[in-house]
Amino acid sequence: MKDTTATPLRLAVLIDADNAQPAVVEELIAEIARFGTASVKRIYGDWTSPQHGQWKKSLLRHSLHPVQQFAYTSGKNATDSALIIDAMDLLYTRRFDGFCLVSSDSDFTRLAQRIREEGLKVFGFGEKKTPEAFVAACDKFIYTELLRATPVEKPAARAPAKGKQPQKPGAGKASDAAAAAATDAADRAGSGRSPASAPPLDAVALLSRAIEEAETEDGWAHLGTVGSYLNAIRPDFDPRLFGVKKLSDLVRAYPKRFELREQPLPGGESKTLFVRAIAR
Repeated sequence: MKDTTATPLRLAVLIDADNAQPAVVEELIAEIARFGTASVKRIYGDWTSPQHGQWKKSLLRHSLHPVQQFAYTSGKNATDSALIIDAMDLLYTRRFDGFCLVSSDSDFTRLAQRIREEGLKVFGFGEKKTPEAFVAACDKFIYTELLRATPVEKPAARAPAKGKQPQKPGAGKASDAAAAAATDAADRAGSGRSPASAPPLDAVALLSRAIEEAETEDGWAHLGTVGSYLNAIRPDFDPRLFGVKKLSDLVRAYPKRFELREQPLPGGESKTLFVRAIAR
């Protein structure tokens, strides 16, 4: 059961309008809400420039405070400096538990490191082109492409083979779906491919490593602990990169490699999940 008594993190959201996409702002704000309360929401850019026209439509709707920064010199990004200065000012107020830095620019790498040195959380949001150094400097990094991803379409139903009688409507659907899922999962487990188009992450290798680090003497590991370890070693780890929503769904996608077990919590109101690697 989710702990509803925990105080949500107070977050300062700082957006680099020069290196963020306005098309995902609604999903971005919703994603940030998963981590805490956005007490400050500022967006930086030269608002006299026509290239920020799309951002202007979102300012009032999402209560984003625009910070004007003129481009004094061609080729120099004054927006970065303004954002960094404001971030340090907010940091020293000691009023926040974490920062959300929305940019794909590596110039914010040292800022993220400095904030973490003060014991605060850093959540990064940027495109997949974001340099690895900035990704690694964050506690958690989320690729904005995942926020606007569309659901994968279901494959069309196959026509019945020649010589076979067509089934009645609804007949055999459950068995066919189960067989297809089993075949698909077996193919993935055997080939080492991820459930979706392969990102620069190896799901099986990462899960195996995390389970090994978190497992107890009996070989089982708490799934929450596994997830925490995955985020620690790869801040950009996200089950959505592999076409699933939850870590448990990703584990279930490899039935030949991992096993899940539910265990009731004291009181019987909810259950917790444990996972172990299957010996090969």
